[in-house]
Amino acid sequence: MKGGRRGPPPPLMPQARSIALECHGCFDIIGDVHGCHDLLVRLLEELGYHEGVHEQGRCLVFVGDLVDRGPEVLATLRLVRSFVESGRALAVMGNHDDKLRRWLMGRRVQVTHGLDRSIAELSGLTAVERQGLAEFLGGLPTQLVLDEGRLVVAHAGLYEELQGVDSGAARRMALYGVPTGEKTVEGLPVRRDWAADYRGRALVVYGHTPVPEPRWLNNTVNIDLGAVYGGALAALRYPERTVVRVAANSSGSADSGSSRCNR
Repeated sequence: MKGGRRGPPPPLMPQARSIALECHGCFDIIGDVHGCHDLLVRLLEELGYHEGVHEQGRCLVFVGDLVDRGPEVLATLRLVRSFVESGRALAVMGNHDDKLRRWLMGRRVQVTHGLDRSIAELSGLTAVERQGLAEFLGGLPTQLVLDEGRLVVAHAGLYEELQGVDSGAARRMALYGVPTGEKTVEGLPVRRDWAADYRGRALVVYGHTPVPEPRWLNNTVNIDLGAVYGGALAALRYPERTVVRVAANSSGSADSGSSRCNR
């Protein structure tokens, strides 16, 4: 296999597919939450939402990675699930969400990259509650094509030729980006800067890799501002293309095992 890449990740549930929606209007697209429930609540207030509803009819969209690393994973899942299942919000699956889904289904997974925090919170749930969360996460699409193709939301980004496509390649890129086969000294995969090559018509909004400021490049924007690491939780307002953010408190230490996102 080229570049020494490993085989594809375990398959998603059958319903976890890319989808195109006849959905247009004004969207508020929220970056990687990672269990920062308090920050999410503050951001929703800043955006003008009450129980997931905006008086001007705007729609919430979550870019994935709701779970892991942060201190309130279960509260975050319950809140976002209530919005999505009641039709008040849309969300795409992130790679952390997919891994937690597999753990909830009893699959063997490596407990790394903050999964231990999710497991610590969710271990006390009943089998029925676990199944419900697994079905919710498994039912999330890996991409959203909105506003008649002018807006695409995918957790790790998506090339134009994969937008609206239901394929393994599209799902893998949407979840993981484009790995080079190399790894950092910390053991994390090195990813290709796909946005540098992007020339598509649709604006692609993604997260996955924390950045200090929203990264605009070639009609793409990365809005993962590292909330769980003491950065900020951000939302892109579309079609305005403005960013609203709520900064985390600088106290606390992610290195000591305590998340910065709400301390």
